[in-house]
Amino acid sequence: MRLISLLFFLFTTLYSQSALYEKGRELYFEKACNGCHGVKAEGMTNYPSLANRAKGFLTFKLKNYRKGIVQTQAQQMMISFAKPLSDEDIDALTSYLHDFIDEQKEFYNPSYETWGDGGS
Repeated sequence: MRLISLLFFLFTTLYSQSALYEKGRELYFEKACNGCHGVKAEGMTNYPSLANRAKGFLTFKLKNYRKGIVQTQAQQMMISFAKPLSDEDIDALTSYLHDFIDEQKEFYNPSYETWGDGGS
């Protein structure tokens, strides 16, 4: 009986985590986070990388932005993005970013060398 309950608990935990990850992934693109933070959450120009950051840190920052609390003038733009987020949305987004897995295959061959290709 203990084994069955343990298996049930593990299955429901894993399923809920993957569902939360998928919801966070949908929200990331739906709320246009990728416009500034990149498709792979790698950060772009002046915008920080969010991929694989600590979940607690991301939650703290998003909840502060939702309250209108920022440390720099550049962070003020995040207030309008964070205001409509619920606690469940923040949990899903931070789960996605914390557990981020790059599923996109690279489109280039990293072993390609430009020298010795016949000269140009």
